[in-house]
Amino acid sequence: MSIMRTALPLVLLTGVLTGCAGLQKTDWPTCAAVGGVTGAAIGATESSAYAGYGALLIGGMAGAYCWVHGDGDEDGDGVPDSRDKCPGTPKGVQVDANGCPPAPPPAVVEEVVVVKEETIVIRDVHFQFDSAKLTAADTAKLDTVATRLKQEAPGAQLRVSGHTDSVGKEAYNQKLSEKRAHSVVEYLIKSGVPRSSFVSVTGAGESHPVADNKTAEGRALNRRTEIQINR
Repeated sequence: MSIMRTALPLVLLTGVLTGCAGLQKTDWPTCAAVGGVTGAAIGATESSAYAGYGALLIGGMAGAYCWVHGDGDEDGDGVPDSRDKCPGTPKGVQVDANGCPPAPPPAVVEEVVVVKEETIVIRDVHFQFDSAKLTAADTAKLDTVATRLKQEAPGAQLRVSGHTDSVGKEAYNQKLSEKRAHSVVEYLIKSGVPRSSFVSVTGAGESHPVADNKTAEGRALNRRTEIQINR
């Protein structure tokens, strides 16, 4: 019986101090309270009169031990120093279970979509009547197109085709479409577009309408020059 009365207090005291060692310094009141209950139990093994002294003594020892040996949190991030793999984290920074700021999300890289083929349709270039000669209004429109094409050259390949409406003979319209396509190309070259960028210049006459030739509006849409850009 005497062995039990001697061993039991040691076992209880060791358990309390071991448990307190794994807590933070700020948990010393909890350690003291648990120590006090344990001290009272230890004192009671001797006599009920010793219960109070045991509570005071062991509670004080447990609280002090927790303060001295307890785990601190120097940077105040809520993660004990023994587990904090990123000490010194600035105040207010959110951290993970290891005390480290979460890794930033991977940067989103937007893929640049390069259009390999594009067609510029030039309308309202009417030329002089029954001619392939450009008017002043035509050249003003082509200046804008030239600025765009100079940015594409010299890497792009340009294919130009001329088109007419169905008014007149088919053979005549074929030759007229060719002349007008060449007229547009020559103006663009004079405006700074490299001649080497033009890989073909053709006329399609009235063979590829995009609208109804029975109406004035449709015929206007069919009178056009197309520049196909291949990158």
